[in-house]
Amino acid sequence: MENIKIYIDYIAKITEAIGVLTIFLGSIYSIIKFAIFLKSKNPVTYIELRQAVGKSILLGLEILIAADIMATVVTEPTLKSVAILGLIVIIRTFLSLSLQVELEGKFPWQRKNEIGE
Repeated sequence: MENIKIYIDYIAKITEAIGVLTIFLGSIYSIIKFAIFLKSKNPVTYIELRQAVGKSILLGLEILIAADIMATVVTEPTLKSVAILGLIVIIRTFLSLSLQVELEGKFPWQRKNEIGE
């Protein structure tokens, strides 16, 4: 049983690294794309840059939440560890929701317009 905890802890740390790399590489890719296409006939606008960076941050945050959940499962569930996990998930969920509203201009539960938006 102790070996499983060690493996899950390694997996959680790898997942955290993947989340951070997702944010980093997604941001770098978006900036490079913005810089390259800035001089072309169809330049990538600043708004598209913000949306691309925001999407990579959203995906990275979701992966980091999964890593936090895995790391908490490995430890002995105390009230303190569960409270810390809950606080981390609430903060990251709020950040994700804020980014999604910023990118799409509406909350995820709002209906789409009849125009076919």
